[in-house]
Amino acid sequence: MILLKHILYKVSLQATSGDMSIPVKKVHFDSRNVTKGDLFVAVKGTQVDGHEFIGAAVENGASAIVCEDKIARLKNVTVVQTESSSKALGIIASNFFGNPSSRLKLVGVTGTNGKTTVVTLLHNLFRKLGYNAGMLSTIHNKINDEEIPSTHTTADALQINELLKKMADAGCTHCFMEASSHAIDQNRIAGLDYDVAVFTNITHDHLDYHKTFDAYIKAKKKFFDELNPGAFALVNTDDKRGKIMLQNTRALKKTYGVKSVSDYKVKILSNSLQGLELDIDNFKIWFNLIGDFNAYNIAAAYGVGALLGEDSEETLIALSSLKPVPGRFERVPLKRNMVAIIDYAHTPDALNNVLKTIANVRTKNEQVITVIGCGGNRDKDKRPIMAEIACKLSDRVIFTSDNPRDEEPAAIIEDMKAGVRASDFKKMLSIIDRKEAIKTSLALADENDIILIAGKGHEEYQEIKGVKTDFSDRKVLLELESLMFNDDPNQR
Repeated sequence: MILLKHILYKVSLQATSGDMSIPVKKVHFDSRNVTKGDLFVAVKGTQVDGHEFIGAAVENGASAIVCEDKIARLKNVTVVQTESSSKALGIIASNFFGNPSSRLKLVGVTGTNGKTTVVTLLHNLFRKLGYNAGMLSTIHNKINDEEIPSTHTTADALQINELLKKMADAGCTHCFMEASSHAIDQNRIAGLDYDVAVFTNITHDHLDYHKTFDAYIKAKKKFFDELNPGAFALVNTDDKRGKIMLQNTRALKKTYGVKSVSDYKVKILSNSLQGLELDIDNFKIWFNLIGDFNAYNIAAAYGVGALLGEDSEETLIALSSLKPVPGRFERVPLKRNMVAIIDYAHTPDALNNVLKTIANVRTKNEQVITVIGCGGNRDKDKRPIMAEIACKLSDRVIFTSDNPRDEEPAAIIEDMKAGVRASDFKKMLSIIDRKEAIKTSLALADENDIILIAGKGHEEYQEIKGVKTDFSDRKVLLELESLMFNDDPNQR
């Protein structure tokens, strides 16, 4: 156990009552998990205000409360009032677990697209270079090569610090993590000691949460504003908001890019469905990743390696041996010389990047057939935009269900159809059942055609009316192909 006054170190205190030297067994922000001797932090969330459950926490045995609102003195319970409970929770979590981020080289990656790819590339790179390393990502968390399932792009502050402690205790020297705009805005990463913060890009997304694009940009910028002096801020200088991220940061400013002058500049020499040839720091190297957007991801990973003191040539050789990240422009060879691409693209910019990459590497003698949906209970404004992009850059398009969540899939598809130009209606089909949509894409495809299955990528489930059922685009694709063309998917 640790004393309350010690885990409040660096927390901005407005008022206190009671004994600050009491021991704290555990820290919680969910009153249902509180037991005798625990600290309850009353956080104002997007759906629930933790202040409403202070009474329940006390009944369950909480010996101390941290809150934003002024409350009456509580008998035998220490009360700490702070300006922001969510920020306090991040600092408290870090202190409670022994400030594990200070025991690691911690790299955070934020941006609309590319977070998972950059984080995964970095983890695999540093493992290749011989380091013990951890990873916190959308796909999964890792301590070295041990996989730990993840439920959010960025976990809550307690989960993050507990995982970081496990990494440090396991001998990890580095950790690479995604930092979503939600997590930044909700202070889930408050109190962490970052060595490098990376900005990939920013495009239309998450306006269901942030409401305005300006608020979304400010959430990303907050990450860089709060970096410690001596940390590095590495931004994509080809994105016009990259410079905005660097405004007001106390960190050392570094850049990467393909088009603009930057500290870590990449030149694309060739781009095909087999991979990329790049010129980086006068090294000409072949990479297994496909597409212009992956040139940026590779540049970001290379830049981080350089900032952390790794040898340039060794870093590039290790990067060149890495395989694509599952569900991120994942190439799946099919019978009849057809190719399927499975990609997580669920924003207009990501979809545009994927389809333009396909356009750049195709021979023009084949069809591009796109299967796409949009998630329910998410930003509705992007639905017609994504539909328009899909129709503009594809020969055939099948609108289908993604993760409809609590919405009706048919209604989501109707929102998408609003963006389809009259001239493109003839190339469009609507098939709500995602499995049937994928089956139809296979039936429509001829020799050498390219099928893009977009939106879910690595996900192994489909969420409908609060229920998650097993569904992997890759597995479904190969199972259907084996049934339709008498092939054994286990031989792939």
